[in-house]
Amino acid sequence: MDCLPRLINRKITTKTRPNRGLARGTGEFGRLPVAEGGSGRDHNPYGFSFWMAGGGVKGGTVHGATDEFGYASVENKVSMADFHATVLNLLGLDHKKVTFDFEGRAESLTGVEPARVIKEILM
Repeated sequence: MDCLPRLINRKITTKTRPNRGLARGTGEFGRLPVAEGGSGRDHNPYGFSFWMAGGGVKGGTVHGATDEFGYASVENKVSMADFHATVLNLLGLDHKKVTFDFEGRAESLTGVEPARVIKEILM
């Protein structure tokens, strides 16, 4: 998985203006580091990986870590709301101000949980 972000980052920084395009890769959830009953690996909401390249993200940055088993985040934990706030920030939007109407209320794109921009990964 780590060669694709390098290739995309190289293409973004050499073929276009640096930091203009943002590429990211995620799954819908993390996976447990073990097989469950021989039928595949189960969902894991406690340890999750994603990558981003270009768009103002520091190249080569690793942020966070899981325990030695790969089960749960133990360092620099990031929520999905934080991830979404960071992507919106990289697109030039303030996650606290961008809302949409839903059943007569203004809803946030980052949800109801507190969210922060992950400044440690930004240029």
